[in-house]
Amino acid sequence: MIEKRLSLFPISIDVQNDQLTLQGYALQELAREYGTPLYLYDAATLAHQYHRYRQALQRYPGRASITYAGKAYLSPGLIRWLAAHGAWVDCSSAGEILATRKFSKRIPILVHGVNKSASDLELALRFARTIVVDNLSEWQRLIQLHRQGHVLPDLWLRFCPGVLTHTHRHIQTGHETSKFGMSAEEILSAIRLAEQNGMRVQGLHFHIGSQWRETTAVLQAIEETLKLASEIRWVEERWHFCPGGGWGVPYHEDDLPWPALENYLEEILSLTIHGVQRYGLPLPDLHLEPGRSLIAQAGIAIYQIGTIKRRPGCTWLLVDGGLADNPRPALYNARYTALPLQGLGRAWEEQVWIGGPYCESGDVLIQDLAFPKVEEGEYIAVPVSGAYQISMASNYNGAYRPAVLWIEDGRIEIDQKREKKLWWQ
Repeated sequence: MIEKRLSLFPISIDVQNDQLTLQGYALQELAREYGTPLYLYDAATLAHQYHRYRQALQRYPGRASITYAGKAYLSPGLIRWLAAHGAWVDCSSAGEILATRKFSKRIPILVHGVNKSASDLELALRFARTIVVDNLSEWQRLIQLHRQGHVLPDLWLRFCPGVLTHTHRHIQTGHETSKFGMSAEEILSAIRLAEQNGMRVQGLHFHIGSQWRETTAVLQAIEETLKLASEIRWVEERWHFCPGGGWGVPYHEDDLPWPALENYLEEILSLTIHGVQRYGLPLPDLHLEPGRSLIAQAGIAIYQIGTIKRRPGCTWLLVDGGLADNPRPALYNARYTALPLQGLGRAWEEQVWIGGPYCESGDVLIQDLAFPKVEEGEYIAVPVSGAYQISMASNYNGAYRPAVLWIEDGRIEIDQKREKKLWWQ
C-alpha cells in the first residue's frame, strides 16, 4: 500500500528515519518552518516529465515543440524553468500574458480564449507569437485590426472536431455542443475571409478535454482535423498543427497502473505522420500542449490536522486547507490519496475522511482512505497536487492563499508568498 502511494509523489520523494523527505528536506521541518497549507514543487519531476515528451518528439521528422498549458499552474520559478528549456507558454487571459512576460522576456507565448477581451487582444498583439482564434466574431475583430495597419502574430484557427472523450463533463471541450472552437464550415468561412482581406491562416488547433487516458477520441479528432486541413489551400509549405493536450495522470493508488505517456505520444505521432501523407499535406510544425501531465506529479500539498472526530465507522481528519486551495474534489469528484509526514511504519488501522475548515459540506478532500492512526497536530501530504489547485485557489470564507516552495537542485525558493491581505485589508 505505502509503495503504491509513494509512487504518486514526486520522483525526489524518499523515506528517511520514518519521515517523508524531498530532495533531502524533511517535509515535517518545511511545514513547521513555512506553515501550512503549504505547496511544494519538485523541479526534478518536471524535468523528468518534460524529457519524456522531448524524447518522444525526436521521432517526428519535422519541427516539433511543447507549449505548456499555463492554466494548470503558473509561477515565477516555473516560467523561468520553461524558458530555460525551450518551451512555449499557453495563456488565456491578460493576467497570464503579463505574468509570463514579466518573468521571461523571450519565452514564446500562445494566446487562447473563447471570448478574448479588448485587453487580451491588445496584449496578444504586443507579446504573443501566436493567437489561436476561437470564433468568427474574434476573427472579424482581427481583420479590422489588420485593416488598421496592426502587425498580427501567427494566427491559428481552433477547430471543434465534434468528438467526445471519456472524462468528467466539465472538462470535455471537443464535442459538438462545446463552447470552444469553430465547426468545419466556420473554419472554411474564416479561410475565405482571410483570403479576401490579404491575411493568412498559419495553423489549425483542437483540444478535446482534460484528464483522459484512452486515445480513441484524440485519434478521431486528429483524423477529422487533417481531413479539414486538406480542404485548405496552404499558401506556403510551412503550417502548424496542434492536437492540444489533456493526457491525464493517476491521482489515487486505485488509478494504477496508468497507461504509459509514451504510448499516447507514439499513437498521435504515427497518425499525424501517416495522415498528412494520406491527405497530400505538407508536413506541419507539430505542437503539443501538456499541462497536467507535466506539472501535476511535481506538486505536493501539506496540511496540518487540527481536529479528529472518531465516530462509528468514520474517522474525520479536519485539516487547515481544502476547498479554497483545491476545489477539484468538489468540481470534478477528483479522488486523492495522502500519507502522514512521519510515522509511516505505524499500523494502517483506520478508514479516514479528510475535510477542510470551510463552512461547506462539499469541503471534503479525500473519502474512505486507509490510514495510520494519527493525532491532532500531525501533518499529512497529498501527492499529485501540482495542477489546477493553486491556479484555481480562492479566498472562500476569507482564506489566505498558501505559500509555494520551488525546490530545484537542492535549493529552496519561495515561489509564492503566503497571502496576508484580502481585498478589504
